[in-house]
Amino acid sequence: MRRSMIAIRFAAFVFALTIFANAQQATDTNTLVPPAPHAKPTHLKHVLVIGETKGFEHDSVPDAMAAIFDMGKESGLWDTTLRTDTELLTKKKLDRNAKNLDYFDAIVFTSTTGELDMDDSQKADMMSFIHDDGKGFVGVHAALDTNYKWPEYGEMIGGWFDQHPWMTFNAPIVNEDPNFPAVRHFPHEFVKYDEIYQPKEWSRDKVNVLLSLDASRLDYNNNPRIHRTDHDFAVAWSKMYGKGRVFYSTLGHTEEAWSDPDIKKMYFEAIKWVLGMTDGSTASHPRPTQP
Repeated sequence: MRRSMIAIRFAAFVFALTIFANAQQATDTNTLVPPAPHAKPTHLKHVLVIGETKGFEHDSVPDAMAAIFDMGKESGLWDTTLRTDTELLTKKKLDRNAKNLDYFDAIVFTSTTGELDMDDSQKADMMSFIHDDGKGFVGVHAALDTNYKWPEYGEMIGGWFDQHPWMTFNAPIVNEDPNFPAVRHFPHEFVKYDEIYQPKEWSRDKVNVLLSLDASRLDYNNNPRIHRTDHDFAVAWSKMYGKGRVFYSTLGHTEEAWSDPDIKKMYFEAIKWVLGMTDGSTASHPRPTQP
């Protein structure tokens, strides 16, 4: 009887050891097999970032493009297509698996400059994408220094570049619309080291000014670059172009700007806004009284 019990216990031990060894082998094998690839989520929005430069080339263009790519990937809210050409700015069918504007939900111009390589049909398609389809547009810094020979572009974005009177400096900025999602995180008054553009063919009656320079803290002496006699220097604004939402800011000139959490959050929230994920006003308002 005793020998039988010992034999039974030994057999049970051997059986358990065999099961453990097989399980360990399966585990070791599984660690060598890569996981199955996951399909791209179908709920993602699609953002097209254009960094073509036909004029001045900003060193910060790669930083801006990379930051926007990372914003989408880390948040899971959008995927990003990065291009330094304008081939995809069309509604014509493209070959080689290239996506046209019908695929995208928003366009971002990251310090584009000069007259971009776009024919008349591309220009019409891009304006239709925003105005008629209700898709979004975000302009970063030198997006205002772009397409001077294209009147509809200036109407869409709100104006054009007309010098940077103080070059890159500690800009005193006022938050004019703290309820807007892209600037909600800024205090009422703050300073950013950046290059602030002076816009021409621009009127605050046609946009919702979000951020502006504090005119009372600017130096106007011996500065021939100052052309605005009203001293109204907008730093960021929102507007509608037909059915589409448009956001522009002059912030983002420097490479360092794209390591600034405030600047990155502004553009992150701006992209969300033009994608229709958040609400924010585009109604114009009078200039705040400044001392």
